[in-house]
Amino acid sequence: MRLAVLTGGGDVPGLNPCIQSIATSAWQRGWDVVGLRRGWEGVLEIDPSDPWANENSVMMLDKDRVRGIDRQGGTILHSSRCDPRVTDEGDQTQKVLDTLDALEVDVLITMGGDGTLRFSAYLSSLGRNVISIPKTMDNDVYGTDYCIGFSTAVTRSVQAINSLRTTAASHERIAVIELFGRRSGETALLSGFLSQADRTVIAEVPADMDVLLPLLLGDKQANPESYAICLVSEGAKLSGATDFADEINKSNTSRTGLNIGTQLAREIEARSDERTIVQELAYLMRAGEPDAMDRMVGFAFGALAVQLIEQDRMANMVCLTDGNYGVVPIGTLLEDSKGVNVSGLYDANQYRPNLIQVEGMPMFLY
Repeated sequence: MRLAVLTGGGDVPGLNPCIQSIATSAWQRGWDVVGLRRGWEGVLEIDPSDPWANENSVMMLDKDRVRGIDRQGGTILHSSRCDPRVTDEGDQTQKVLDTLDALEVDVLITMGGDGTLRFSAYLSSLGRNVISIPKTMDNDVYGTDYCIGFSTAVTRSVQAINSLRTTAASHERIAVIELFGRRSGETALLSGFLSQADRTVIAEVPADMDVLLPLLLGDKQANPESYAICLVSEGAKLSGATDFADEINKSNTSRTGLNIGTQLAREIEARSDERTIVQELAYLMRAGEPDAMDRMVGFAFGALAVQLIEQDRMANMVCLTDGNYGVVPIGTLLEDSKGVNVSGLYDANQYRPNLIQVEGMPMFLY
């Protein structure tokens, strides 16, 4: 039996523990494990007629290669954002299939967010043996309560937010701190709750400055150190503003418009006498080694994936539901989208997390 492992989309802490867990579990069963580097883009760079010639795209995940990687952030397999169905050369799905055949891959294990896992589900629909593992610090893959990388992103964010309080206080300003979160505000919501930020603007609820600004001014006035903290998801927008959907799906360097943090800060300064500090946490949220939660989930997801293969239970995605590890069909994420339960977890009038109902909820509340 030969397994192939691939990581796609943005990197997150916890991927390397998962890779190590897959490799270790496979060796225990006498199986080989191949690492496909740079996601789907790397797969497309492999020549099916001589697949092993491209050392930059293929590596054997032996004991020496994965020893100690659980302590590292990112992914040793590197990553890319690529859908083989949509390239400059057209649909290259067949090349992916030919490459997997040439490498004699029996089962493919993919780790990714929405984009990577959608193509994984597509390969599964074509009859390929695929197991998928959800990872994204936005925690927005439908079908699982938890994705690898979410806990570390929240941990990093809370640490940074609390550190920025000293500067906001020293200069007596309103600090606008922007967090990743394109379509879902879960990371900002939980980070805002745990850091006790004054206000949190999530992607699901537009920011009405006629409501938000008086709240922030009141927060600053009530604070003995005369500052306020406002978090905002990168996918949020101001009420009445042009839809930012096309811009937010571009890379940071390709966007032509101002990021929401800067927009919000400019509105604060234009409508009041207050000065602001703007800070994008961005890639710092997923930099560095995984925290205990992501290391634990990474190990568990990897082991579960191999167990499913041993049981011949292909075409599945590993998941966490109500705090329990489980499995759902690989195409589950195609059925719906996942975001903040605004009515249950957020006060849209106060721009604050609002845990109305806690009993019976999973640990991360989603």
